[in-house]
Amino acid sequence: MRAVYLADGKLVIKEVPKPPPGYEEALVKITTAGVCHSDLHLVKGDWPSFVRPFPIPMGHEGIGIVEELGPGADKFVNKDDRVILGLGGTGGGYWCGACEYCLSGRPRLCKQAKGVIGAFAEYIAVWVKSLVKLPEKISDTEVPLACAGLTGYSAVKKLIKFGLSPGKPVAIIGAAGGLGHYAAQVARAFGYKVVGVDVGQEKIEFVNSLGVDYAVPANEAEKFCKETLGGVYGSVVFSPRIAGFDLGLKLMRRGGIFISVGMPPVSEGPISIGPLELLARDPLIMSSAVGTVEEMRELIQLAADGKVKTHVGRTGSLSEISQILDELEQGKYFGRAIIDDMTK
Repeated sequence: MRAVYLADGKLVIKEVPKPPPGYEEALVKITTAGVCHSDLHLVKGDWPSFVRPFPIPMGHEGIGIVEELGPGADKFVNKDDRVILGLGGTGGGYWCGACEYCLSGRPRLCKQAKGVIGAFAEYIAVWVKSLVKLPEKISDTEVPLACAGLTGYSAVKKLIKFGLSPGKPVAIIGAAGGLGHYAAQVARAFGYKVVGVDVGQEKIEFVNSLGVDYAVPANEAEKFCKETLGGVYGSVVFSPRIAGFDLGLKLMRRGGIFISVGMPPVSEGPISIGPLELLARDPLIMSSAVGTVEEMRELIQLAADGKVKTHVGRTGSLSEISQILDELEQGKYFGRAIIDDMTK
């Protein structure tokens, strides 16, 4: 089978054996794969501590058909089930289910947690407990729900978890991006007053098309939020730049909730907020990464109900992956890119 690997900063397509499914694993024939900004970061070496020894398989968003079952897998899925891979690159490969983190709904923090990797391929063997069956209403073009959509959903859901009532204004920083455009829709579906923030007129027009209450350029966002809204109650930041994080902090009123999702290169340094400012403004600051299998099911239902849609800005074949990532870095398309032909 054909599969994409990263070695020495370059992507190569290799012919490798079809992986046999192990215990509680399913062999899934990939029909579409999503391209994530984290794929670009890995290629560029922006996150050196995250990368295991080269070469590594690439891709973590996939929709496909269950072709073969390993021992014990038939308790969870059936052959010919159409499924979406679970939880993106930082989860979904395995979790123990019995530790304090798993039992409190945070399986990503489990010491035994493993990620899903290798979706840029004709086949992948996946732990079945992370797979979610798809209704017919969900098309293959919704494949970025597997990571980008789930990440946006889980981040916005934390606003409710930590006491921010619907109806309050919240800012989505990077709202035209692959993750941000999901979060803007989810926040709207949850009943928040949504301020979508991004850079450039074309992106602002796209953000406005998502049905947000306000689409605001980044260079005007601080003045707008303070003068019009008195500050937002929550900022959810998907920007790949530290400047977006700094902006998200500036937009909040005192006691607001700040949720960090985007992953800028480590070379850009840390978020900056001094102890006195922290004391004076008393924000709740947290990170959010991917989500849970149950949240995936909730998101799939929202998508089936037409409340969340994927904007596909680029499609291509497996052999175009390097070009697609170059275009992503240059901001040549909005929303997400998908690989819809794994054979070419």
